[in-house]
Amino acid sequence: MSRPPVKPISPTDIKLDVLEDTLSFYIRTLNLAVSRDLDDRLEGLDVAKGTGKITTLLLVDDYPGIRPSVIAHLLMRDRSAMGRLIDQMVSHDLICREVSQEDSRAQELYITEAGAALAAKIRELVPKQSSEFFSFIPEHEQKQVIDILRRAYRHIVGLA
Repeated sequence: MSRPPVKPISPTDIKLDVLEDTLSFYIRTLNLAVSRDLDDRLEGLDVAKGTGKITTLLLVDDYPGIRPSVIAHLLMRDRSAMGRLIDQMVSHDLICREVSQEDSRAQELYITEAGAALAAKIRELVPKQSSEFFSFIPEHEQKQVIDILRRAYRHIVGLA
């Protein structure tokens, strides 16, 4: 059975079927695009390539002694994935672990000098990257989207 020739289809001719009106589709694809852009801007820094490193670095810097389980909860990561992420950050001398004096089974995380310096860089770079990446969306609309997504995130992680 031979098929009739198909004319080339341009991406602009494509409809996304049920995905056209699905929030999750746009969130997933935007996540990919914004992550690629951020990784390009972070090239050569120990927090490039992968998710959770920036959040972990900033939380450890802001909350000395924070436990990995708290970060895992906020990142929605399982224990083993969080352990691998922390191992990587410890090996890059960004954070260090100490046994909790209150509970010898628990670990506490602390920022290193190199980690604090990187956190300062990240605090300058990330807002700029986000603003530039989404520059085609007016600022007041960005604030609305942030508010909606913040509420969704807080609900999902149990902070609502």
